[in-house]
Amino acid sequence: MRWSLLRPVGLVPAALVLTTFAASAEGGKSAGPSEFLLVAQIVLLIAVGRGLGEIMQRIGQPSVIGELLAGIVLGPSLFGWIWPEAQHAIFPKTPEQKAMIDGIAQFGILLLLLLTGMETDLKLVRKVGKAAIAISIAGIVVPFACGFALGEFLPDALLPNPQARLVASLFMGTALSISSVKIVAVVVREMNFMRRNVGQIIVATAVIDDTIGWIIIAIIFSLASHSTLDIASVAQAVLGTLAFLAISFTIGRRLVSQLIRWANDNLVSAAAVVTVILLLMCVMALITHLIGVHTVLGAFVAGILVGESPILTRQIDERLRGLISSFFMPVFFGLAGLSADLSVLRDPNLLMLTGLLVVIASVGKFGGAFVGGTLGGLNTRESLALASGMNARGSTEVIIATIGLSIGVLSQNLFTMIVTMAIVTTMAMPPMLRAALAKLPMNEEEKERLEREEFEKRGFIANLERPLLAVDESVNATFAAHIAGLIAGMRGLPITVLHIGNRANEREKGRDEQESHETVVKKAAETVSAHGERDAGSVDVVTRARRAELGETIAEEARKGFDLLVVGVDKVTAAKDRFDRKIDDIVAEFEGPLAIVVAKGKHLKQPVPDALNILVPVSGSGVSRRGAEVAVALTQAGSGSLRVIYVATTRDRGAQRGASRGLSQEAGILKDASDLAARYDVDITTTLRVNRAPEAAILREIDTTDVDLVVMGVDRIQADHLSFGGVADAVLRQSKISVLLISSGEAHRTTAEKA
Repeated sequence: MRWSLLRPVGLVPAALVLTTFAASAEGGKSAGPSEFLLVAQIVLLIAVGRGLGEIMQRIGQPSVIGELLAGIVLGPSLFGWIWPEAQHAIFPKTPEQKAMIDGIAQFGILLLLLLTGMETDLKLVRKVGKAAIAISIAGIVVPFACGFALGEFLPDALLPNPQARLVASLFMGTALSISSVKIVAVVVREMNFMRRNVGQIIVATAVIDDTIGWIIIAIIFSLASHSTLDIASVAQAVLGTLAFLAISFTIGRRLVSQLIRWANDNLVSAAAVVTVILLLMCVMALITHLIGVHTVLGAFVAGILVGESPILTRQIDERLRGLISSFFMPVFFGLAGLSADLSVLRDPNLLMLTGLLVVIASVGKFGGAFVGGTLGGLNTRESLALASGMNARGSTEVIIATIGLSIGVLSQNLFTMIVTMAIVTTMAMPPMLRAALAKLPMNEEEKERLEREEFEKRGFIANLERPLLAVDESVNATFAAHIAGLIAGMRGLPITVLHIGNRANEREKGRDEQESHETVVKKAAETVSAHGERDAGSVDVVTRARRAELGETIAEEARKGFDLLVVGVDKVTAAKDRFDRKIDDIVAEFEGPLAIVVAKGKHLKQPVPDALNILVPVSGSGVSRRGAEVAVALTQAGSGSLRVIYVATTRDRGAQRGASRGLSQEAGILKDASDLAARYDVDITTTLRVNRAPEAAILREIDTTDVDLVVMGVDRIQADHLSFGGVADAVLRQSKISVLLISSGEAHRTTAEKA
């Protein structure tokens, strides 16, 4: 363990060796810009920053502290104090050389704000709503007033332009009032409190703090650029900001989602989605610059809109977040540390002012958040936890201080004081928040909610992000579109309708048939919304026609990140136990979960029913629970009734070991189904059939009840053709009502094959 902790420490002397080498290599050269120095600076900042960041994480601190300390170690505070010649050689003050690394850092600010926006969960803010807003306002007003008052009483020597004290005071107030949502979220998540009531309020409040803070910073930037309080320019900046936000969160939200989907589905180049995201960030940053506010606001809003897009979030995480975390963060925060010369704190007056700044920032934010929590309905312990979490400044504070230094609002000494305050408050927050959260008990209401959310997290429907509907021109296709629309409408999922019918028929029928399926999907989603489901809403439907052979078409679509394939075609089964060749061709190229729809009975005449009366067989297996979950969701979405049947045969281990034990097992499985339905507020009827073949019992239940759809969770059996086993095949062929088969993605071997 000791050796594992020392390994990252070894990066620091290695980096200093590189510093010495670089200093020797560049010592006799001119003061012009050097690519060698640029690369050496980047290597040092990344190596030392990541090494110290690793150490910080292992002792329970955020990695950003290590990246800031790396700059302090490599800057005038330590290395420049020990060996000033070498430090000046590798980090010269010449404008040309400094501009090279500063350009990377400035772009890094935009990327960091993009990442912060992507991590901003607006659903969480909406969920805790009024309480978080009230707490955030109180948590901003108190420290803002403290910071503004401090700015008004600062000595003139600390201000770069004493005549513009108002701007500096506004900047100080904003700097002291904003929390670091990233660091707050990391600690809350680490403590497993992200889904607890108080954890959600803490993170949501930090999100609102950040959002308000960046808007204020953008306006102060406009104010600073005019040097005086120009009412017209400030009004222009405020109105421009409000207009930008209004357009972004209405038209812009849909436009960003469409652009990301278009890039994912149509561009074949590598990392096409990441490219589009970076372009969106730059365009929105340019727009905010043109309306007279800082580019960071555009990057932050772009990140929020990107984070709400459901397309390929995992790919974005792995590529974009990895690049920002491993390259731009250590470079930017390292440069911030380089700019902070802690040696100035040897001046007793500056040291005392820095201590005063830390106290005012901590007391103001802690007190404001505590008062806000109390007014927002939290108890004393919850308010203490909230206040502890809100006191971390971290990366957000450093970004704000860097902007202030770059636009001339902060002096070098004031910048150093703010960075010191950010480091101290950030390092104090994790242990304080951990101690406060550890003392919070869980009430019954919160326990029930967490159990429900944990259940939904493991569920199938709750984790769907993007279904694909493959249909032809048949009645069955229309019924499948209705089913897919209900599923998508449950959570407002984007859905793609792929027409895989005969291409000659499609050309003959033109767009009419395609538009009809799209309309069916949308109407089904509207049905869900009309029933008042909490996450339901209009769905985004994209329609595409088949342009190649069937297998090639499905393979091309499968690469675009769909996690459910709903199949609705005219002919489903063939002779004996085989599916139709078209079904085989479709599913052969799709490895994810399948939903095969077969319309029968009244659904052949009415493929868009007003309600669904569903029968779902259960057995206690995972795949049967998946079928039950889909059945419950469809019942909830489309109204109607739900009947659950469990078939106990002599082959069951419970029946072999005694009737009482068998009935206990059966009752438990039926209770699980009842609990599942209760979680979705769906009423069910349960039926138990003993000592019958499953297919016979299911078909008997169909004949003696008024159900019109049977939903079966089935395993995909490994074979040279698509197969779900004998029970599913018998029900599919002999049922007089419609059938929906829900399968897992992977194929399983039969019992004989396993043996």
